[in-house]
Amino acid sequence: MEKRINIFAKGQNALKPLFEMSGYLKQSTLSVELMHLIEFRVSQINQCAYCLDMHYKDARAKGETEQRLYGLSAWREAPYYTEKERAAFEWAEAVTAAHVPDEVYQVVKDHFSELELIDLTMVVTTINTWNRLNLSFPNVPGTYKVGMFG
Repeated sequence: MEKRINIFAKGQNALKPLFEMSGYLKQSTLSVELMHLIEFRVSQINQCAYCLDMHYKDARAKGETEQRLYGLSAWREAPYYTEKERAAFEWAEAVTAAHVPDEVYQVVKDHFSELELIDLTMVVTTINTWNRLNLSFPNVPGTYKVGMFG
């Protein structure tokens, strides 16, 4: 693969709003554990190796189990996720696919307040953006260190 633009060196102004959004989300009422699972699941869907490496490391550092991370791509069949997490995964998958049916909204609104649902959507859209940036201007998977970006 040809070396591409180092977006962190050349695109600092473009990335600033994404870092600011990440700062906002750290202050939200959503648990950091749930956000890590959502970031990992969306990165699986988008096949972003660098983001998968990052988010599994961050999730493990916060105490997430290997079992729950390994089983995330088959969350519908795995018994170790809460109903709230399942609703969040379904929402994340629908938003990522750019098709959010009323049935999915009905499920998720029973588990999240309106503000939490907005924040959950921002987690999904933000990681989708990061995935697309990393797929366009790849970073080397395996090089991420926990806390590297704050």
